[in-house]
Amino acid sequence: MKIAFLMDRLEDIDPVWETTSYLMYESNQRRHTIYFLEPHDIYIRENMVMARMYDISVEPDLSMRKYWRAAIRCLKREERVFESIPELDALFLRKNPPLQYQTLEFLAPFSNQVFMINDTTGQILGNGKLYELNFPEIIPETHVSRDPARLKKIIDDFGGAMVVKPLQRFGGEGIIKVSTKDQENLLSLINYYVKAYEPYHYREPIMVQEFLDDVRTEGDIRILLLNGEIIGAMQRKPAKGEFRANVHAGAKVFPHKISPAEQNICRTIRNRLIKDGLYFVGIDIIGDKLVEINCVSPGGIPRINRLNKTKLESRVIDFVEAKVKIMRDSH
Repeated sequence: MKIAFLMDRLEDIDPVWETTSYLMYESNQRRHTIYFLEPHDIYIRENMVMARMYDISVEPDLSMRKYWRAAIRCLKREERVFESIPELDALFLRKNPPLQYQTLEFLAPFSNQVFMINDTTGQILGNGKLYELNFPEIIPETHVSRDPARLKKIIDDFGGAMVVKPLQRFGGEGIIKVSTKDQENLLSLINYYVKAYEPYHYREPIMVQEFLDDVRTEGDIRILLLNGEIIGAMQRKPAKGEFRANVHAGAKVFPHKISPAEQNICRTIRNRLIKDGLYFVGIDIIGDKLVEINCVSPGGIPRINRLNKTKLESRVIDFVEAKVKIMRDSH
């Protein structure tokens, strides 16, 4: 099979902790042809969507770090492969947010010819924090506005602590906890986040969400879903003095056994995820509430593997191989 990975620069990634590198490594172990490209490598030639890629297939059975160094050496050769997108069998869209909308527009017409994980339309629908509003019964109380006065009134009326979230960032970036106890800074922060100095139509809407106190003691739960089914999970506890449970913010990880409430959340969102072509997804749960759906570049495989002595990347590549076979047979 020809499998391409559209992603961030290889040199910027620590392969030991990156989910994408594990997916690439497993594909290489199975002797598939592995291509690497970035969003700017997609273009149109004679009505066909083309990609300029590097073939980074290398010998199998290397350690992860040796494999990664070998893959990077392939880039030094500067020998590009120019192929039309339909020539590929599978395409992993693993570029970290923000989403590259133009790239997805280029690729969308070919989603029925190449198996893309995740689907272009699904990523457009699900890339921001608003996708969880499809499931109002299982998320915390949530508001979104670009009006500072309205946002401040929401927080005042709520009374307790709330969390401010920019809509398009990831890894916990920009998430802050606010309350009515610090009125002067509260309004200043809201004005800063919505860019209140801009005319109303240029401002940035932000999400204000109920703060779930369970995160202080229990952290959150990251669950990985493959085709709507749970394949792995871990608990993430915030660092001292921190409320964000993201590993990027210093959180520690622990093994986790899925609870009935968490199973119910996964059942609630399963059919919608599959319908939207969001086959490989990471969700975050605090207490019994869904707080995040990550579909652009979900992570967690390396840490969950270490905690549970699993090899989740094998299940993902098994799934991709099966989907590619179905797609081929249908044509």
